[in-house]
Amino acid sequence: MDNTALVIAIIGAINWGSIGLFGVDLVALLCGGQTAILSKIIYTVVGLAGLWCITLLFKEKLPVKEARTHSH
Repeated sequence: MDNTALVIAIIGAINWGSIGLFGVDLVALLCGGQTAILSKIIYTVVGLAGLWCITLLFKEKLPVKEARTHSH
């Protein structure tokens, strides 16, 4: 779930970047406008994914195991 939410939030960030840089809302462009039901669903899913990603800030990080090479 974490990775899925992160991917969706990244897609949303790309859309916001497109709006900021080029004035183009890719979701609206692809889904028939900002008020189209599909656009609203996508905006909602992206928003929920962003909220889910907040929880990632508070999860314990697992220690990274160092890779060891053995010569035999």
